[in-house]
Amino acid sequence: MTIRGKFKGLDEAGRSAVLAASGAAFTEAGTFTHDGSVSAFTFRCQVPAGPDDGEDEAALGAMAALEAHGHAHEILRLAVTDMRDIKIRRKSRK
Repeated sequence: MTIRGKFKGLDEAGRSAVLAASGAAFTEAGTFTHDGSVSAFTFRCQVPAGPDDGEDEAALGAMAALEAHGHAHEILRLAVTDMRDIKIRRKSRK
């Protein structure tokens, strides 16, 4: 899951926490990338899915992970990539 958004009233402690959680990895706790002023962000997280889970369940899980960080924010856009749908093309051996 990728959530793009903007922070609302981030104080110095919140700014320090966001900087500490920065990174481009997809983890269950989530990581932030952000602009230089730490006002706009992209939150990346991995949401484990059951066999019958869909995009709605993934979105709820990602929003819960974002909420767990405790920073006031506004969500602008959500994007879901279901890893079960990704096909890996292996190079053939000659």
